[in-house]
Amino acid sequence: MFTIEDFIKKESSAGIVLIFVTIAALILKNTDFSPIYDAFLHTPVEIRFGALNIAKPLLLWINDGLMAIFFFLIGLEVKRELLEGHLSSVKQITLPAIAAVGGMVVPALVYVYFNIGDEVAMRGWAIPTATDIAFALGILSLLGSRVPVSLKIFLMALAIIDDLGAIVVIALFYTTDLSITSIVIASVALVGLIALNRFKVIKPAAYILLGVILWVSVLKSGVHATLAGVALAFTIPLKSRDENGKEFSMLKEMEHSLHYWVIFLILPLFAFVNAGVDLRNISINQLATSVPLGIMLGLFLGKQIGVFGFSYIAIKLKLATLPEGANFKQLYGVAILTGIGFTMSLFVDSLAFTDDSLFAFTDKLAILLGSFISGIFGYLVLKRTTSNSESKV
Repeated sequence: MFTIEDFIKKESSAGIVLIFVTIAALILKNTDFSPIYDAFLHTPVEIRFGALNIAKPLLLWINDGLMAIFFFLIGLEVKRELLEGHLSSVKQITLPAIAAVGGMVVPALVYVYFNIGDEVAMRGWAIPTATDIAFALGILSLLGSRVPVSLKIFLMALAIIDDLGAIVVIALFYTTDLSITSIVIASVALVGLIALNRFKVIKPAAYILLGVILWVSVLKSGVHATLAGVALAFTIPLKSRDENGKEFSMLKEMEHSLHYWVIFLILPLFAFVNAGVDLRNISINQLATSVPLGIMLGLFLGKQIGVFGFSYIAIKLKLATLPEGANFKQLYGVAILTGIGFTMSLFVDSLAFTDDSLFAFTDKLAILLGSFISGIFGYLVLKRTTSNSESKV
């Protein structure tokens, strides 16, 4: 059975993998291997089926295609948690939901403060609002049993809600010119998926086939293709019965099957192709400009102030309670860790600024630095505020 402990362990180990591939990307981009790295990113990949033609460089296949699978997994996790998991009751969802709102609003305001009035730069307001759950849980795992499991669950729930917020932001603010024909086709595919669920169809192939049609039509519609993954996930039945009347969960089986592929292949591959920042021509003065400052301070200061501040107020007003076995100092340490935006921030950055050279890569470097500083400080705070006593579920 797929448990919350399994999830935490896998996400934690994935964070270590992400560190290594990020270092590899930075080394390749900043050495004589840079042309090979760039050629890999821009390898042309084309799929043609009759009149349908999809031709993109490998970078966009990863960002638009493989990341749709990542968001499909996120959608499965959100649906499961909402129906029977740690987000299934008002008591359980209140604190992480309030914290997640604070963790999106305050970083966005920090970024806006530095960039208001610059129409191009303002497209990046959502970059510092994201949290990379793999990296954050990876840092927590370094402290072992010193950190109460309740805090790990709080962080996981907050990050899931954060991802849901990112999905809404992408849908509302990062949609280009719309194709009505493609939207109609996507709508028909979505209705078909809902019908499969209502008629209790238990063949995964049926959902996958319509899901591919949904993804292609959304890709062509002007709405970001990753949203197709979320829409597909919400149509997957949580509970079904096979031909023999035995109950099973298609959603949990899909989630379990995809988890290793996503966290050990898709996310590392995404990090590898997006974290290759050319550091050779970046100066300290460039990092002190409005966009990188807004991103770095949004991640490091905005996230911790928003998450901890909103949580503290909610607890003091008795709208929510502290995670069991935790104190405010530990909650503050976790709040700092939410500033590790990394993969999710890089993803939003790729939508906001499609031209990598627009800010001379300082936007991506700011994401790496803001995430790194948040990880270091969060770890140090938690190390000082946690005991060696065993934590309990």
